[in-house]
Amino acid sequence: MRIAAALVFCSLAGACLANDTTAVLTTGGLEFVTNEHVVMESEDLFISKQEIRVAYTFRNQGEVDQDVLIAFPMPDLVPNQHSIVGYPEGPNDNLFSFETTVDGEPVNAELHEYAFALGVDRTETLSELGIPLVPFSDAAREATDTLDVETRERLLRLGLLAPDEFDAGEGWEKHYWPAWTYKATYTWEAHFPAGETVTVEHRYKPSIGGTVGVSFLYEPSEGYDPASDYAKKYCTDEAFIGAVRKTLANPDEPWSAPFYETWISYILSTGGNWSGGAIENFRLVVDKGSPENLVSFCGDDVRKIGPTTFEMVKQNFWPERELEILILERQDDL
Repeated sequence: MRIAAALVFCSLAGACLANDTTAVLTTGGLEFVTNEHVVMESEDLFISKQEIRVAYTFRNQGEVDQDVLIAFPMPDLVPNQHSIVGYPEGPNDNLFSFETTVDGEPVNAELHEYAFALGVDRTETLSELGIPLVPFSDAAREATDTLDVETRERLLRLGLLAPDEFDAGEGWEKHYWPAWTYKATYTWEAHFPAGETVTVEHRYKPSIGGTVGVSFLYEPSEGYDPASDYAKKYCTDEAFIGAVRKTLANPDEPWSAPFYETWISYILSTGGNWSGGAIENFRLVVDKGSPENLVSFCGDDVRKIGPTTFEMVKQNFWPERELEILILERQDDL
C-alpha cells in the first residue's frame, strides 16, 4: 500500500537524482544495458534540499572480473522563465557539482550533455550554431536572444525557442529564450573483482523548483484536476491535505496557505539494470528541512526517525517507478 509521509512541514527544494546503471556508449549516444553478474546488495539514499547522497554496495557474483561503464542519469531540466527554479550552478564540466568515490577513492566522472525539443535530439543543431547546451545559462539566453531572423525562425519551428513579450516599464519588448530540455548523464569505468564487494558513493547539490502557494488545493479546471494529479504523483492523502487546510488564512481562499511548493524527483528504475533486478537492501531517508515544514511521497511503512527526517526500508526492492517528493516550506510572513 502506498502511503504519504505527510507528517509535518517541509522545505522548498526540487531536483532529481538517479540510480547507478550499467551503460554502453554508441554512436547514437548513451544507452543503458543490463549487467548479469553484478548485484546491487544495498542502496542508502538521503534526499534534502541542500544535498542528495547515495551509497551503493555491489557484489560481483561471477567467476570473472567485470569492467563496466557505469552511468548516472541526471534529471531532465526544462527552462521556465516564469517559475521558481534554482538550477545547478556548477562549472561547465560538472554542472551538478557531482562527486563520486569507489571504495573511498575519488573518481573522475565524464558529463554527457544533450538538448531535446519536441522529443528530438537537437544537440548537434545547437552546437553547430555555437549555442551553449545549458538552456538556463546567461550565455544561452544571450545567444538565443541575438540570433538573426532566419536562424531564429528556424529554431522556433524546431521548438528550440520560446518568445516572451512583456512591458518592464519602458514599453513592450520581445525576447526569445531557450526552450529545449537539457539531459545529462555522468559516466565512468568501474572494476568489479570476481566474488568481491565494491562500495560506490555519490553526492551532489539538487536544483530547486516549485510554485508560489499550494496548487493542489485548487478546484479542477479545463481538464486538469490538481488534487488528483498530486495524489497519484505524491500520494497526498486526506491527513496531509487536512494539515494544509488548517493553515489557510481564509478557508475559501486556497492561495492563503502559508507555503511554497518544492518537488524532488529521483530516478529509481535504472537500479533494476543489475543482476536479479532487485536491490537486496534499500534505505531511503528524506529530510524536510525544518519541523515547520510538510512532506509527502509514495512509499510503504514510512516512519519518522527525527524532527525533520523520514525513513523507508525495503528488502529485495524492485524499483518500478520514480520517486517523487513534495515538500512545502512554511513562510511565516504569509
